[in-house]
Amino acid sequence: MQNVLVRPQTTAVIQPLGSLHSENITTFQHQLNTAILSEEHSSVLVDMSQVESIDSDGLMALVAALSMSQRLNQRFSLCSISHSVRIIFELTQLDRAFEILNERQALSEAIA
Repeated sequence: MQNVLVRPQTTAVIQPLGSLHSENITTFQHQLNTAILSEEHSSVLVDMSQVESIDSDGLMALVAALSMSQRLNQRFSLCSISHSVRIIFELTQLDRAFEILNERQALSEAIA
C-alpha cells in the first residue's frame, strides 16, 4: 500500500491506495495522526477513491481518527468512496458517523 499526503492550505488530504487492512494499517494510522495533530490544518479529508477494500482494522483506524478529530474540534471527512467500500460503511452504519462527500471538491464547497 502506498499513501500520498497532500497539504493544501488548511485541509490535509490523505489518499490511501489499495487495501486498508491489518497488514498495512500502521502506516495509515500514523499519517492520519500526523495530519490531525498538525497545527497547520483545521480539517482532514481522506480521499478513498483508490481504496479497493477495507477490513475491520481499516475501519477502526478511521473511527479512531474521527474520534481524535472531534476531540480537537477538527473537521474529518471522507470522499470518493467506491460502491463496494461504501456498502461496508452502510452495513456497519458508519456512514452515519462520518461526513462522506462525493468528491474532494465538495469539501471546499461545504466550507465556503
